[in-house]
Amino acid sequence: MAEALLRVEELTKRFGGLVAVNGVSLEVAAGEIHAVIGPNGAGKTTLINLLSGDLVPSAGRVTFEGWEITGLAPDRVARLGIGRSYQRVNIFPELSAFENCRLAAQARIRGVTRLWRDARAALALNEAARSALARVGLEAGDDRQARALSHGEQRQLEIAMTLAIEPKLLLLDEPLAGMGSEESARMVTLIAALAENHGVLLVEHDMDAVFSVAHRLTVMLNGRILESGTPDAIRASAVVQEAYLGSGVEA
Repeated sequence: MAEALLRVEELTKRFGGLVAVNGVSLEVAAGEIHAVIGPNGAGKTTLINLLSGDLVPSAGRVTFEGWEITGLAPDRVARLGIGRSYQRVNIFPELSAFENCRLAAQARIRGVTRLWRDARAALALNEAARSALARVGLEAGDDRQARALSHGEQRQLEIAMTLAIEPKLLLLDEPLAGMGSEESARMVTLIAALAENHGVLLVEHDMDAVFSVAHRLTVMLNGRILESGTPDAIRASAVVQEAYLGSGVEA
């Protein structure tokens, strides 16, 4: 496995008396899909929020490409090369798919936010937006209003917006949520393709998808890591079977 892009050490988040994330340590390498699974309330989304800067850790350490980023604000985390998606689609529904991506690209390029400059003249932004849309398969409909896209296409658009900031690491929080089987299959194919050039930390409840695409899995329960390993090792774990997967998951 390549050297870790992201290294998380003993990360903890307390909300009063509740410890939502408790001493979590994990790594994500370039070219790796590391899936985090567990029941509702296990602390998975809180972990994503800590890594993206949406929450500040109570304790622990996060490093990205060897640089400590613990507690940095979301905009700084994004500019360093970490992009994220959310459980609920987070797009601008009144804008076109292209305009959504161009706004995302604008956030990473210095000196283009002056109000007197026409964004359409920023060729680098336009190219970044169209490239991101093409990578998720939305180039044919980039002028459609985002609200007119299907749910699956809106999920693709959100990932395109993430790609427009040119990240090295993607934090994907339940990207298959609410999708039908065909849309889910397309998203799994997309995630696998993205791992060719990115590290991916994936939080997902669709176990068939997770086991088909992940290189490594971490199982969380009550804010702690229950077990971490390869898909085969997690499938075979009696502890994981009892606590989460159940006997219905085939080896």
